[in-house]
Amino acid sequence: MEGERSGEDVVSDYLGQNPELAQWVETLRTYCESNKQWVARREFILRNMEAFPTVELGVPSSSLDRLLSLSMVWANHVFLGCSYPLAVMDKIKEMGEGIVVEDPPVHRTTKDESMAKGKRSTTSESDADGCVKRAKCGTNELDSRIAGRTSSAWPVSQKAGPAPHAPAEHQPFFNRLYKAVAWKLVSAGGFGPNLDHFEILRSCVESCKQTLTCVFVPLKDIEGLPAGRTQKEGHVCEIRSQSVYMGTGYGRDEAAAKAMASKEALKVFQGRKVTVKICRRRYKGKDVEDLMLFDEQSRSQGFPPALSYPFQDEPLDDASS
Repeated sequence: MEGERSGEDVVSDYLGQNPELAQWVETLRTYCESNKQWVARREFILRNMEAFPTVELGVPSSSLDRLLSLSMVWANHVFLGCSYPLAVMDKIKEMGEGIVVEDPPVHRTTKDESMAKGKRSTTSESDADGCVKRAKCGTNELDSRIAGRTSSAWPVSQKAGPAPHAPAEHQPFFNRLYKAVAWKLVSAGGFGPNLDHFEILRSCVESCKQTLTCVFVPLKDIEGLPAGRTQKEGHVCEIRSQSVYMGTGYGRDEAAAKAMASKEALKVFQGRKVTVKICRRRYKGKDVEDLMLFDEQSRSQGFPPALSYPFQDEPLDDASS
């Protein structure tokens, strides 16, 4: 900044010398932005245009769309307190360096701090009901419904387990998926309860040339739950990709359970990175080694029991009666 002049003064002088640019940039303002919000976001756009050399005045392009998306993400964070994956937060903070917003609003971050500590709230029926309307079934989704199988249909004794080198083999895919999810959440306005979590996860996985596997089990058929819980109707869904466990969710029907499992899976992508690990968890009353996806946060609580186990010597279909 020049002496005591504010950033707004400098931008106004710059636009005064470039009337064509001034006229064009005003077309980028949204109807719901206050003057204060727009002045700050306008400065963000102008400061970062040089980093997008293919942006042309009045010409739609993917570069312009990306710049505008990042400007909205930055404004949402500054003025509304929205949070995004840390990789995105680092990007917008770097791009917004030097922009001074006078008297910025102060936001409570209790929820964000809880998420940063790795706390995961228990899925509630009301949350599931809220997501059921948004749950969609992707055309490439593999739905494995195992509700009708009995315990004797599963060869529990024949467990090969994941190979020791499996995490390293799967890690490159989940690194790509992490980036795809980060940018998808940017375009969606950030992680929140009103998103179609399954559709976001499905589209990101398919953009990385893979598919999701959803396994459903009636809640009453799951062993080891508290007595009060086993009396309730509903389904539990487990989501995997490339045999790696990503999340579990409960709902009154399969669509709601799938929506909640997708939401839990997307929470893992809120850290700086994701990591595939081999961990021990319960499956059909036995401890088994499973491939699981983690963020950087420590886990003080146990994992939910596995609903499926893809590391068997014999295919499940061959063992079923």
